[in-house]
Amino acid sequence: MALSDIKLNFINRSSDVNNSTVVVFQQNVAESFGEIAIAWKVIENCGRLDNHPFTYPLNFQIAASDSYGNYTPRLDAVDGMAYEMVKDTSGDVLTVASVPATSSAEVEVRNNLTQGAINANIYRSGRLLAAKTNMAPGQKAVFQFHPRIYIGVVNQIVESDVMDSAVIKTINTELNLFGISSADIVMTGGGPGPGSLPFEFHLENINTM
Repeated sequence: MALSDIKLNFINRSSDVNNSTVVVFQQNVAESFGEIAIAWKVIENCGRLDNHPFTYPLNFQIAASDSYGNYTPRLDAVDGMAYEMVKDTSGDVLTVASVPATSSAEVEVRNNLTQGAINANIYRSGRLLAAKTNMAPGQKAVFQFHPRIYIGVVNQIVESDVMDSAVIKTINTELNLFGISSADIVMTGGGPGPGSLPFEFHLENINTM
């Protein structure tokens, strides 16, 4: 049975005067935390008291690209499964591996080509969520995501941008979506001059599954 999407609604109740850009991302908890993350969702030009609805699907997809610039179709990723890049009579293809992932909570992508690096990409709601690049033959990527999102204000960023640790450290709001079917994400703070307050984000109007 397909998992339901979580319906989220961003509401700008801040006093922001700088038309700030809001970024939403996740961390791959199977990798070392805080190194890099990808801007999964970017909200721009959302004026005071405007709202921006979006969905967070619990399902995600996986795809790979090879050193020749080829991209595989996106496959629905299931926790506990492993996928492998192999060469068949048609070329490089991504298939379900016969040996499952080491952990039932993780998804693995293995480079089982004899030569050439690959990139493993995870997508949620059609947008790039996480990636592991330049995996040599014999290497694998491991992905695991908790139902938590990180949200903050970042300048000059677009969806799918890689954010480094310096940017990530400025974003300290974590929202737990576990068991939630819908909620508002409310932004407050901001304002002109020295009296400006830090931006804050919290959930309101929470409906549970």
